[in-house]
Amino acid sequence: MTAVDDQTRSESEKEPSGILVAVGGNEDKKHNLFILRAITSLLRKENVKIEVITTASEVPEEVGKMYVKAFSKIGGNSLNLMHIKKRDEGEDPDFIRRIGEADIIFFTGGDQLRITSILGGSSILKEVRRKYFSEKCIIAGTSAGATAMSETMIYGGTSSEALLKGNVHFTAGMGLIDNVVIDSHFIKRGRFSRLMQLMSMNPGHLGIGLGEDTGIVIEKGHIIKAIGTGLVVIFDGQHIRSTNVTKIKDGEAIAIENVHVHTIVKGFGYDLRERKYLKPEDVECISLSCN
Repeated sequence: MTAVDDQTRSESEKEPSGILVAVGGNEDKKHNLFILRAITSLLRKENVKIEVITTASEVPEEVGKMYVKAFSKIGGNSLNLMHIKKRDEGEDPDFIRRIGEADIIFFTGGDQLRITSILGGSSILKEVRRKYFSEKCIIAGTSAGATAMSETMIYGGTSSEALLKGNVHFTAGMGLIDNVVIDSHFIKRGRFSRLMQLMSMNPGHLGIGLGEDTGIVIEKGHIIKAIGTGLVVIFDGQHIRSTNVTKIKDGEAIAIENVHVHTIVKGFGYDLRERKYLKPEDVECISLSCN
């Protein structure tokens, strides 16, 4: 086992010091900015340093300007942009230093494969992981930036064909959270069947579908709190009784029996470790460290 493998294993076995915020995309950047305000308020400090990484986008300068304008409306922060477009830029010492000094690291939307193909194995991504597991910070992402957070990342497959075997694909993500797959634009684009295919292939994973202008705050690596205006859908496959996925060919339809599905909205939550639904009073109790 390599030193990198040892580091990854030790990280996954301890409670992270940082907070993850995964957003389903299309968060309000013009009016009340609720999601962005919620992200900056989590640290309860002034002069928050924000680094926005636009790697997922094919129009990084345009996307970057939108976030500069949005975060400037909130105030109380300093924001810088990282337009990392090539793999060698993932080794830039100045970028690595800035990641180490940031309070919030925000990954924009676009194509999640751009994030993994450009940043996978890079010194910048290693620093993001180190910071998340070792320091009080926030790692946030919207759309592709949210989807890429997990150890296993989903991509491909339209909603109409996603329950045909082989039409949804999975690869390694940024590795910030295990045993969970996150999907974005979930309600508007009707992506229920994408996570259903995940359940058939690996019932041990939880699937989380994020609606637009909606997100989850993940604290202690396993406590979810919903934020925003829409819906979060959670798929739990541990109680699946049967599926035909190993007996059919690619392109054939998948049958699944007994997937558990939950929905949460602002104020509700979920414990990923215990696989337990959290009502508002449960979420409040956890925040207050109730016995």
